[in-house]
Amino acid sequence: MTMTAVALRPRASSGTSLVLLTISLGVLIAQVDTSVVNLAVKEIGASLNAGVTALQWIVDAYNLVYASLLLTAGTLADLYGRRRIFALGIALFTVGSLVCGLAPNAAVLVTGRAVAGLGAALEIPTSLAILTVAYPDTKQRTQALGLWASCNGLAFIVGPTLGGVLVESVGWRSIFLLIIPLCVAALALTVTAVPESKDPNGRRLDLPGQALAVVALGALSLAVIEGPRWGWGSIGSIAAFVCSITSAILFVLRQRGADGALVPLEMFRNRVFSASLGIAAAMTFGMYAMLFLTPLYLQAGRGDSALLAGVELLPMSVTFVIVAQLSGKIAIAYGPRLPMTLGMAMMGAGLFLLALLPLDNSLLLVEAALLVIGCGLGLNTAPVNAVAVANVTAARSGTASGLVNTARMVGATLGVAVLGAIFAMFAGGSGDAKHIIAGLPPAFIGGGIVEMIGAAVALRFIRRGSLHPAKR
Repeated sequence: MTMTAVALRPRASSGTSLVLLTISLGVLIAQVDTSVVNLAVKEIGASLNAGVTALQWIVDAYNLVYASLLLTAGTLADLYGRRRIFALGIALFTVGSLVCGLAPNAAVLVTGRAVAGLGAALEIPTSLAILTVAYPDTKQRTQALGLWASCNGLAFIVGPTLGGVLVESVGWRSIFLLIIPLCVAALALTVTAVPESKDPNGRRLDLPGQALAVVALGALSLAVIEGPRWGWGSIGSIAAFVCSITSAILFVLRQRGADGALVPLEMFRNRVFSASLGIAAAMTFGMYAMLFLTPLYLQAGRGDSALLAGVELLPMSVTFVIVAQLSGKIAIAYGPRLPMTLGMAMMGAGLFLLALLPLDNSLLLVEAALLVIGCGLGLNTAPVNAVAVANVTAARSGTASGLVNTARMVGATLGVAVLGAIFAMFAGGSGDAKHIIAGLPPAFIGGGIVEMIGAAVALRFIRRGSLHPAKR
């Protein structure tokens, strides 16, 4: 029996608590998966005879599908039922994990990661809509959303260590296979504990716009990742770039004239909103590339085990979670420009520190850089989301939140593609420690420059009152 949003009542505390448990479990599974894979790239490369380019696709296949379909997922949930789409997301994530765990080669593994990314794209934004319906009381909803958000921080802490333990003790396939029972449990809870709800009024799918977005981002990733191998002047590289640019232009034209556009372009007339999206993309551009390259350096460059590499990444994760709890108070007290500018600048400084590894190949330098990056990430993450939502009308708040997450994932996808390609150009294909260390500085410097550009954008466009604009 389908239930509408108004059919739910806050008095059903045991039922809504079970809904929160279900949603949190589903989100935790998806978020942990994204972080454990980085610890396994060295073992995956050795096991499947995969080079840096293949490893980039293993990471970016997930990011690419997730980023491309994030906005459409919310519309699908409103049209066809939030529980149904959330359950479908978990099911696809389960299938993708199974394909990854049994993959005989890199191509199948990339396919499995893409399917898992599709599942996460359906699952994570829909989880927020389910919580909003399940907790109509503002105070209860705020507490529920706080727990939901803490799952992201918990995944950030647990993921690297868990990945290291599994890779070292059981093997890299275990990071995909051992998550399947949890997926099945989350799916069973979804079917039995989560009430159905939908709100199709005024919503419609923009399939042409969605297709153009996928082609634009996919072709750009293809060009950047395969460019070093194909040659930047090759027909394949040029064709991919042209396809990406053409699709992007057609996407903008489509959004300008479409009824029920995927991305309402009028929102970008607000410079603060547009700046916040650019900052979100710049943040993850350097961040995700660093999470791809640093474990590779720790294991292949230093010879550390996967478990030790996971432990060595903990200072960044723990610092991020601690500072993130304070960033909201700082933004309220001093305005969002301070934490956003300082946070982006600290992330850039941390990447510049990592670029010094050929001169000072010490673990102390790595840990110092990770602490600085974690602090910067914690300062910026909450304010950038809050500023984006605050600078649109209340009716567009959900769209604004979706666009911020899309910007983050687009930045992540391009960061791994571009900085990974730069690393591959300078490191070559030998895979020995000397060449790996040689490839790191240009990649980290590139990431640091983008972070500093983000800091400059925050300093220029974000104001003290950006959390409470006079006109909405």
